[in-house]
Amino acid sequence: MLEGLIDGLFNGVSIGAVLLIVALGLAVVFGLMGVINLAHGELMMLGAYTTYVVQNGFKLLGDPVAGLYIWAAIPLSFLVAALVGLGLERSVIRYLYGRPLETLLATWGVSLILRQYVRSVNWAMMIGVFLFCLLFFGGQWILQQFTDWRRIRNWAIALVLPLSLAIATLTGVLINQSENRALTKPWFSARNVDVTAPAWLRGGVAVGNTLHFPYARLFIIGLTIVCLIGTYWFLQRSAWGLRIRAVTQNRSMSACLGIPTQQVDAFTFALGAGLAGVAGFAVTLLGSVGPNLGGNYIVDAFMVVVVGGVGKLVGSIVAALVIGIITYLVGSGSIALILSSAGASFLQPLVDFFTFFATTSMAKVMVFAMIILFLQLRPAGIFPQKGRTVDA
Repeated sequence: MLEGLIDGLFNGVSIGAVLLIVALGLAVVFGLMGVINLAHGELMMLGAYTTYVVQNGFKLLGDPVAGLYIWAAIPLSFLVAALVGLGLERSVIRYLYGRPLETLLATWGVSLILRQYVRSVNWAMMIGVFLFCLLFFGGQWILQQFTDWRRIRNWAIALVLPLSLAIATLTGVLINQSENRALTKPWFSARNVDVTAPAWLRGGVAVGNTLHFPYARLFIIGLTIVCLIGTYWFLQRSAWGLRIRAVTQNRSMSACLGIPTQQVDAFTFALGAGLAGVAGFAVTLLGSVGPNLGGNYIVDAFMVVVVGGVGKLVGSIVAALVIGIITYLVGSGSIALILSSAGASFLQPLVDFFTFFATTSMAKVMVFAMIILFLQLRPAGIFPQKGRTVDA
């Protein structure tokens, strides 16, 4: 019974580590900036697909080097997701601060666009995107050099945007209608793709006859700890972390002191998006990757942030571990097995109760119900915010 409990706790902690690394970027974006980003899961998906592409690239180099793809995939997953997050903040989010409903709807639309993009992306689409960026941003740059840009800005954008979009769309359609299969074949399609863990991450540590701790889950736990320490150090010890905390607490005063608040907003959103990309890398060690990957984690990530306390990294840690452990112990039937092994007849109603919830889906239902009850007692989470911004 003791070995079963230890195994259940380890698996629960490993699930909690996955939830935490997914929720870490959301804790930065939602907790510090107050932005409800429903595209967070899709940013995580981009990190997972980046890992898949990096793995295939390293396979071309041969066996001795192929297993090292993991060390290139981690920073590249962060970078790709951060750049997409930066573009999302500069083009959409920056106009919606303080308007949570509009932000929610806009990011939901972005999430649908990113899902369909992954399903449909091919060379023809990428040529169209590149051509649009070249015409739109290049046209703006040329007009800025030779005209009074501030005076004609709105009219110029209203003219250049539809022209660039029309030319890029027409080019993409013409290429798709061609018979060049190399340009029209989807890169990923709607099917899941597999990412193979390096040889040194296969297997696990055996303790006794029954306990087995997989290397992949141990690596995810270690990666989560590194991300936590790095995020905490950055927010508490670096100059940009100080600017982020200052803007979070009092934007007007920070602007008066010369802090570039718009740059801080963009940098903070990019940081949260990059952490989502790292989470996408971590999830590839557990299974296949698909366009709907992010949707499987976004609700759990919000759940961790809200239960732990908005803007509190410590709260996110506690909430992720508690939710992960309870979900696994209930869903795997470990609690029912432990209670039944006690042999006491008065525990039989509890055994029947936990046996009823001894599936993954039913365990989530039970956890959701517990969270609803918990938030009735502590609406601000385990570690509520304190300070002037809460009272305002």
